[in-house]
Amino acid sequence: MPNHIGTLHESSLHAALKQWYKEPFDQLEMPIDNFVIDIVRNNLLIEIQTKNFSMIRRKLEKLIQNHKVRLIYPIIQDKWIINIDSQWNIIRRRLSPKHCTYMNIFKELIRIPNLISNPNFTIEVILVQTEEIRKNDGKGSWRRNGWSIYDQKLVNILDRMEFCNPNDFLMLIPKKLSNPFTNLELAKCIKKPISLARKMSYCLRKMELLKVVGKKGKTLLFEFEE
Repeated sequence: MPNHIGTLHESSLHAALKQWYKEPFDQLEMPIDNFVIDIVRNNLLIEIQTKNFSMIRRKLEKLIQNHKVRLIYPIIQDKWIINIDSQWNIIRRRLSPKHCTYMNIFKELIRIPNLISNPNFTIEVILVQTEEIRKNDGKGSWRRNGWSIYDQKLVNILDRMEFCNPNDFLMLIPKKLSNPFTNLELAKCIKKPISLARKMSYCLRKMELLKVVGKKGKTLLFEFEE
């Protein structure tokens, strides 16, 4: 009998990534240490997280004490929004103007920056293209005018990058960034909002890659650790 433990409410994106990563002899949805693991590959535990890292933080903290764990996280570079009616007929299909990059990992990394220093833990970030299915049922967010997100489907996997230790995240920092620097200077250098720059500097400080060396006006001045 198939094992359906942990698959309830699983999105199409999560299910598709699980099948994409699955290799011969892998075991799916296996109970280990009171948790259900997406993929077990010999001594490696593979977890796929498509949402907030705070939802999986406790699970990761427990598992990496005794197991090798790889966290798979998709970042949506391109997303097509598909609006459907009550009969599931497609009303409109459009490409979202929002396009994310590897740097967006810091939006979630702020919840677990201390874990990356553990040799049992790695993060694999994949850039994907998806389709987001929306239905006008009046129950969705006001930002979407009441449209609910019914599903997220994988269209394509574009690229992937693995982070095994804190230093690997330095690959995401442009070499042209001045040192020391402020969050505003970082934001301008990466051409991203300052809110993301603040998350980046926070994570890098928590990973002991960055230190505060003073202020530039009223803003903190950061410098990379040698």
